[in-house]
Amino acid sequence: SMAAGPGAGPRLAELLAEGRRLWEEVETGTEPSSGAPAVQEKVRQGLEALQRAAAMVAQLELFSENEELEEIASADLRYLLLPALLGALTLKQVDLSRRLEHLESARAHFWRFLKLCKSYGLGSFHLPPGSPPGEEDGESPAPGGPAAAQPSLAAMASSRQAKIERYKQKKELENRLASMKTFVESGQADEEQIREFYILQIQKWISTGLEEIESIDQEMVILRSRGAVKQSSAPPHGPSRQVRTPLKPFILTRDAAQAKVFGAGYPGLPTMTVDDWYEQRRRQGVVSGQSAPQRTAGIADEELQKQQEEKKEEEDDEEALQKARNWDDWKDTHPRGYGNRQNVG
Repeated sequence: SMAAGPGAGPRLAELLAEGRRLWEEVETGTEPSSGAPAVQEKVRQGLEALQRAAAMVAQLELFSENEELEEIASADLRYLLLPALLGALTLKQVDLSRRLEHLESARAHFWRFLKLCKSYGLGSFHLPPGSPPGEEDGESPAPGGPAAAQPSLAAMASSRQAKIERYKQKKELENRLASMKTFVESGQADEEQIREFYILQIQKWISTGLEEIESIDQEMVILRSRGAVKQSSAPPHGPSRQVRTPLKPFILTRDAAQAKVFGAGYPGLPTMTVDDWYEQRRRQGVVSGQSAPQRTAGIADEELQKQQEEKKEEEDDEEALQKARNWDDWKDTHPRGYGNRQNVG
């Protein structure tokens, strides 16, 4: 591989270090949600730094698939990690509408990384197929019939065993890396130790890459089948029983005035008064016409009750007033004690 040109070395090292630092901050971050704007800003900056570094590595032709591992300068080994870090950060993006695109992109990064490692003889592993399931291209054999879809118990057991083995190796690698890290970073390590440290890092990322591709492939199958379900759930043709329209979420309000108030706070959710709701359901044939007046307890009825009570109070006031007036008149014409006469002993 060509030696890095003058000025490219430190700049490239800085870009890798920055991308890596941002990835670590996102990975071990304390932010409760990866969707937090601050986190996503780190993801964006990290991807940008790593992409610029990867472009420089390509320009400098640091790696080639037909050279030996020994031909790579120790200091350049760390740049092999660029596609792996790019894959890891790509997965940290949270825009759900572009999820499939992000999965495909991350998978391609991890796969390129694994392919390069394989060509340098780093780690013994099976290179996964180059394209995700569901869109195999010419190079990977199409899966067989239904039998191929049902892995045998023996195959499952051996793959479980392989996973446990891989997990153990990864833990062991992480421990060795942790013990070497300060030593290498303090500048005390000799070239041999630096080389070993970088190779261990690469091997750790190989197992991460294999795990990630496996989970990406699973997630893609789910996303694609969801997409297929969405397309096939068009209403059936011919006379079928009336399909109920699912209710879209909305805020139920007592009246139009309240609808106005609620609507202001939740621009995403339409508001609907109880009467509108009944009307809509009646039109859909869900609620029979005579349901509306027979409503039992609910927001609307509280309001109705209040109105009725107020009306009653008004009527009662009228009645009470009338009674009081009548009583006054009666007192005028009947002296006190009238009607008690029979009790006089």
